[in-house]
Amino acid sequence: MKHVMIAASLLCLWGSLNWPTSSATAVQERKLRIISFGAHPDDAEIGSSGSAALWAAKGHAVKLVAVTNGDIGHFKEAGGDLYRRRKAEVERAAKLMGYTVELLDNHDGELEVTLENRKKITRLIRSWNADIVISHRPNDYHPDHRYTGVLVQDAAYMVTVPNFCPDTPHLTKNPVFLYSWDRFDKPNPFAADVVVDVDSVMEKKLDGLLGMVSQFYEGGANGDESLLNKDPEFVKKRWQVVRDRFVSRQKNIADKYRAQLTEWYGAARGGKVQHAEAFEICEYGRRPDKAELKVLFPFYN
Repeated sequence: MKHVMIAASLLCLWGSLNWPTSSATAVQERKLRIISFGAHPDDAEIGSSGSAALWAAKGHAVKLVAVTNGDIGHFKEAGGDLYRRRKAEVERAAKLMGYTVELLDNHDGELEVTLENRKKITRLIRSWNADIVISHRPNDYHPDHRYTGVLVQDAAYMVTVPNFCPDTPHLTKNPVFLYSWDRFDKPNPFAADVVVDVDSVMEKKLDGLLGMVSQFYEGGANGDESLLNKDPEFVKKRWQVVRDRFVSRQKNIADKYRAQLTEWYGAARGGKVQHAEAFEICEYGRRPDKAELKVLFPFYN
């Protein structure tokens, strides 16, 4: 018995020692937590699902959140049936890409910048213990997009304030807040701080987006009955149009920010990238340097 007790004591002492590990090993073992907000069930997928798939493939935790339920985003359907249809569409994409998804209970087209919604966004970011938060910019064509950007931007400081939403533990380290790419120039154009090569997951991203039939094949809120044509030749051409639109979008981003791709990936790879996603750093969250960005975006290593 005495020998057993001595052995147990030695094991406890051995386990309590803090053996040194290299910083590189610590970084490799760390799992990042990313949360991306879009106004509707498809917006975060358009802006960041390629990067989300890359993070998820490396074992990092990624969640995409639709801040509204999308219940008027179709020219013909609306209400609960449309909500359920769109929920199924983004859940399919999430399963395909390896991340999780959540839809908030706000009506499409009725999102407002309220204290209640600010608290809701703050709690979500805290609960996810986010390292990176992505959203729309506050200047955009759709009011729900703009207000999602404002709500997330307003949370960029409040997530660290202990007595704001004290029911959800505050973050002791502010996340990096990012805006996903858009084409709007007024009052200020998008400025790409991070550009990600998504060539390796482009087909997967396309599969996810093309599965959102209500929005893209049928045209969403701006579609019409002509898009419900069942003629095989029409269907084939329509699918090609939808696919080409998304391919063109990601190619345009790669071409527009070719210099940044070369800077991040080197001339050989950066010059060959065909499809990319781009992000702008929000100055209200943590301001990472390039070394930290390479940790947060481990695709460059």
